[in-house]
Amino acid sequence: MRGSVMLVKLTQRRRFRSAMMIAALGAAALTGGAASAAGTNLPGDEIYPPWQNGANNDAVHRGVEFTIPKIDVLADFHGDLTDPKLVLFVGGNYFFAMAWLVKEFEVEHPEYKGRIYWETIPPGLLAEQIRQGGKVTSGNMTWTIKPDVFLAGLAGVNRVLKEGLVVAPVVPYVTNNLTIMVPKGNPGHITSLADLAKPELRIAMPNPKFEGIGRQIQKSLKKAGGEALNTAVYETKVASGATTMTHVHHRQTPLFLLEGRVQGGVTWQSEAKFQESIGHPISHVDIPAKDNTTAIYAGAIVKGAAHPEAGKAWLDFIRSPKGLEIFERYGFKPYKKS
Repeated sequence: MRGSVMLVKLTQRRRFRSAMMIAALGAAALTGGAASAAGTNLPGDEIYPPWQNGANNDAVHRGVEFTIPKIDVLADFHGDLTDPKLVLFVGGNYFFAMAWLVKEFEVEHPEYKGRIYWETIPPGLLAEQIRQGGKVTSGNMTWTIKPDVFLAGLAGVNRVLKEGLVVAPVVPYVTNNLTIMVPKGNPGHITSLADLAKPELRIAMPNPKFEGIGRQIQKSLKKAGGEALNTAVYETKVASGATTMTHVHHRQTPLFLLEGRVQGGVTWQSEAKFQESIGHPISHVDIPAKDNTTAIYAGAIVKGAAHPEAGKAWLDFIRSPKGLEIFERYGFKPYKKS
């Protein structure tokens, strides 16, 4: 009996010590620990998304800041979900330009200040989100948001128009070309698309199943080296592990380059210009016009949009002189009907 009492007292003391340790850890989390979790980056963290230091978010009141590079980040979801007055689904190829486009749009239309929400995941996934009624899951979070405008490549917008997901007119606004993104100094000595077939060269390439740019790249590979070059890059080297396929190239390719995982990857030239503009040790190799592929970007109002007038105002703005000037900073060119 006495032994049982001693065992109970010992167990109670252990539970008390454990509770005190938990309380101490909790207190640390609410003081110094919270400051770290709130966005104090460790050395080297600056290469990890989200980039632009919060500029790609127009929310006026942001509450608790909780962004931990590599750990807790929603890099391609922007703004405040609470009662937005304009919702944009934007193909991720110009996520970096959206900060300045939204800022200038809100100068011209102050009624939307802090009331714009936008997503910049690949356009194929955005189209699927529309089919799913606007529902999306990232990590442990699921939410529903229905867009007013869908913006992607012209062919992609025309496909969803045929499905009845958006309504006419389809509005083209800018064009973009491909480039080969490389680390600064080009350690892989890449000079052309043909070099991407070298077995020893590690490269990152967008998966055509998920990203429209992948199909554009395959066209350029065939222009530069026929089916043999396309097969080498997208089949032989995938099988060997020398080609890493991406799902979100506008985030993964530059990050893989910065981490030293790969020595090159084909992206849009605008994406390379952005990485260079923010000081990342990244450069690019131009692809000659005869081998390059030009994308036309377009947008349309989503069927059943809650804010169609706001959507029309956005489509007008991105074709305006001020909107086009922002695009041109990153190498986009105004669309001109041929």
